[in-house]
Amino acid sequence: MNLKGKNFLKLLDFTPEEIADLLALSAELKAKKKAKIAHDTLHGKNIALIFEKASTRTRCAFEVAAFDLGMHTTYLDPSGSQIGKKESISDTAQVLGRMYDGIEYRGFGQSLVEELAKYAGVPVWNGLTTEFHPTQILADLLTIQEKFGKLKGIKMAYCGDARFNMGNSLMVGCAKMGLDFVACAPKKYFPQQELTETCKALAKQSGGSVTQTEDILEGVKDADVIYTDVWVSMGEPMEIWEERIKDLAPYQVNAKVMAAAKPDAIFMHCLPSFHDLNTSIGKEMGARFGRDSMEVSPDVFDSKQSVVFDEAENRMHTIKAVMLATLGE
Repeated sequence: MNLKGKNFLKLLDFTPEEIADLLALSAELKAKKKAKIAHDTLHGKNIALIFEKASTRTRCAFEVAAFDLGMHTTYLDPSGSQIGKKESISDTAQVLGRMYDGIEYRGFGQSLVEELAKYAGVPVWNGLTTEFHPTQILADLLTIQEKFGKLKGIKMAYCGDARFNMGNSLMVGCAKMGLDFVACAPKKYFPQQELTETCKALAKQSGGSVTQTEDILEGVKDADVIYTDVWVSMGEPMEIWEERIKDLAPYQVNAKVMAAAKPDAIFMHCLPSFHDLNTSIGKEMGARFGRDSMEVSPDVFDSKQSVVFDEAENRMHTIKAVMLATLGE
C-alpha cells in the first residue's frame, strides 16, 4: 500500500486492495493500542481539524488518533474559522496547507472538501459531507470483519433514508468489498440512480450485489447486518421530522425486523441514535409525535446483537490508519 500524500475523500477513489490494506493497518494499530505498544511515529507533524458540523465521535477519534501517532491538532469550529465567509475555500486551503501536514474537513457539500483538497497541497480527509462519510464506513467494515471473520458474502440491509452520506457510502463500501447491499426504504428515499448504477458495476467485479426494496421484511431476510441511521440529518429543519416519521416509521429496526434476519445478525448504527427519550431532542420529538423511539427500538439498540459501541471505538483505529497511511512514517 502506497497512499502517502493521497487525499481520503470518498471510497470510490480507492481500490478494494487499498481498502483491505487500510483495514489490515487499522487492525494492527488497534492491537498495538490494546497492548499499550507505542506507535507515535509522526512526531513533529501538525493537523488542522475543520468542523463546520459538530461531532462527538469524529472529533474525538481524530484527536486521540493524532495524539497516539505523536501529532498536534488545531480544532476549528465555525466560530474559529473564516472559511467560506471572509476567506474563500481555495485561499483557506493554501494558507492551512503551508502550516499543517494534513487537514480534516467535516461539513456540507462534497464539492467543498474536494476544493479544499485541490488547493491544500497536503492530504485532506473527509470527516463527513452531505454525500459521503468514508471514515465511518472503514470503521463499519472493520467491525463486520471482526464479528464474522470476512467481508465477502456478508449481506447488509440498510433501513431508512438511504439518499445521503450513510446510504451512499455503505453502498459504495459494500460494492467495493464484495458484500450484498440492500437498501430498504420508500422509493423516494433510495440512493441516487447514477451512483446506484456505478455501485452495481463495482459489485459485479467484487462478487457482491446492490438491490433496493420497499419491503423491509423481504429486504432484511437472512441478513447478517442490519444498519440504520437517524431519520433527520444535522442541519435540516425541525419541520422535516413530521414528513420523515410518517414515511419512515414502517422502516424502524425493531424486534420483528431483527427476527427476519439471521439468528447471529448484528445491529449497526453510526450514532447518535434516537432510541429513547434521554436527550432534549428525543424528549421534544417524543412529546410531539407520541413515540418512545425513532429509527431503532430500545430493545434492539441495547441488545447483545448491537455492536454500535464497537463501531464507535473503531472510528479511532481506522482514522488513525488513514492518517498514518497518507502522511507516512
